[in-house]
Amino acid sequence: MTLERLPLNALRAFVEAAREGSFKTAAARLNVTPGAISRQVKQLEARLGIALFERHPHGVSVTQAGRQLAHDVDAGLERIAAGVQAVHERAHAATTLTLSAPPSFTQFWLLPRLAAFEALESHVEISLDADQDLSAPIWHGDGARLALRYGRGPWAGVDSHRLFDDKLFPVCAPALLERSPVATPADLLAHPLLDVVWESRQNVAFPGWRDWFDAAGLPDRTLPIQQRFSLYGLALDQAIAGRGVMLANPAVVADRHASGVLVRPFGDRHVIDSPFTYDLILPSTGHAPPAIRGFIDWLLGEAARFRDGGIG
Repeated sequence: MTLERLPLNALRAFVEAAREGSFKTAAARLNVTPGAISRQVKQLEARLGIALFERHPHGVSVTQAGRQLAHDVDAGLERIAAGVQAVHERAHAATTLTLSAPPSFTQFWLLPRLAAFEALESHVEISLDADQDLSAPIWHGDGARLALRYGRGPWAGVDSHRLFDDKLFPVCAPALLERSPVATPADLLAHPLLDVVWESRQNVAFPGWRDWFDAAGLPDRTLPIQQRFSLYGLALDQAIAGRGVMLANPAVVADRHASGVLVRPFGDRHVIDSPFTYDLILPSTGHAPPAIRGFIDWLLGEAARFRDGGIG
């Protein structure tokens, strides 16, 4: 009997009846009637040309041929079930992604957008490592460890994808401007200047207020005492509270600018370029698993939308 002609429903009914020694009990297990079990078994016996059960006034008993067939078919059905379960588990197994990224970028740009991806791809388990010491990217099985770097490329020994360039401009709370309007760069000298001290591991000088005032045409002005912070988030909290003006980049302040809690006193004017960029770092060899490829495409798409519609 060829594989495509195997009566699988009849074989399953037969195995249950042989295991239970009863058409009635087998019917209850398969959620059918005893008559349906009886018909399936009779059809199987007719196709094989052999009796699989002996019928008695008060029940049935399996014949020797029936016991041997039941043993073999049961083993085959269990193997089929195991194969189907294994395929299902592989198809629905969680894909793991560890993503290391600078803390401010993770908090202010990535996290607000990541929920949309996780809602679409719930089987991807993403762990975020907000660490400045970004680990080397690798593929591992169905997952990966990738990195987002804020610095000055090119990056050696890896495959990098530019998310966006960087620039800096003043931002502050609307309340600060209400207390003391800012019309020119010189007006900022009357306000506390909030400064983020970025520790670059590439020996690249990161622009600060001195660079901004030089570019704004005030190279010789003495700057007021600046409040320095090691994290963007700390400076951002102070700026939102109206306690000073900070130099910020689009990735950090875009959402808060859009909500109105921060404003740019000079609009699109008086912007200086930063030597740093945001880049997605991938292994230089191998290929991304399908789910990880989906995340990469999503992230690059989000970055493109941000470049097209974000502040800058």
